[in-house]
Amino acid sequence: MARILTTMRIFPETRALLEQHGSVAHPAGDEPWPAAALRAQLAEAEAVMAFMTDRVDAEWLAAAPRLRVLACALKGADNIDLAACRARGVAVSLVPDLLTAPTAELAVALLLGLARQLRPADAAVRAGFQGWRPQFYGLGLEGAQMAILGLGRLGAAIAARLAPFGCRLRGMDPAGGLPGVPALPLAEALDGADAVVVALPLNAGTRGLVGAEALALLPPGALLVNIGRGSTVDETAVLAALQSGRLGGYAADVFNMEDWALPDRPDGIAPALLAHPATLFTPHIGSATMAARRAIEAAAADNIGDGLAGRPLRDAVA
Repeated sequence: MARILTTMRIFPETRALLEQHGSVAHPAGDEPWPAAALRAQLAEAEAVMAFMTDRVDAEWLAAAPRLRVLACALKGADNIDLAACRARGVAVSLVPDLLTAPTAELAVALLLGLARQLRPADAAVRAGFQGWRPQFYGLGLEGAQMAILGLGRLGAAIAARLAPFGCRLRGMDPAGGLPGVPALPLAEALDGADAVVVALPLNAGTRGLVGAEALALLPPGALLVNIGRGSTVDETAVLAALQSGRLGGYAADVFNMEDWALPDRPDGIAPALLAHPATLFTPHIGSATMAARRAIEAAAADNIGDGLAGRPLRDAVA
């Protein structure tokens, strides 16, 4: 039987699917395999289901001499060295669309939470609510100018969810705009924006795109939400803009520290950023609905079955 490895815990239903194709090993808890245990498992693995916590490079592949199939439970491949996989003859697949709807929902939740100051308002209630006071006046979405950076599947899903609020929508994407969402150069998209939602993939052209220069183009008090990849936004520049008052608030589900393929990624999130009162953070839960995660794992498991049987992978990228 084929040896199948998953690098994170999976649903019992996913394990049952994979066991149709071979023996399955996965971590017992919510943490990934320790480094030594992972190397031992990779030595025998013929197929691997990879997750966001993996950094698949030449060294990782060298530890997996029998590997034939790498099925990523991921939308993007920025943490996968696709050239190294091709050189090794390892077939690689993604799950490009099943994450889109729940991630777009979270983008709207973060935007609303930031705009209506839900974090400090919740804290005020817990500290001892005495009734209505003239405070926590925030941004209403009706009539607000929203800029969406990245108009791919995720950006389009975010736009579709924001339009019914009565927002005025604009975007930035080299591939063009969407119906009702004109694509503009970055400076024009940011000019006058009440809020910006970043829905960009991470690549050489987007890394650090939203940095000090871009933030300086926003009107004072504008809000920023990052739901794409952490390093598309420069967190150091964001902190400086928050501290100066240039930026009115920052919400994120993704962080610079998570971009495993970048050798200079920080070890963590800056304490001053975490402590800033005008921030709202979630721990990379964009796709974290039960239905979405089950579907993502099932799609990756199907790709493992196809790859081990010699069939082409759906959504193959290598």
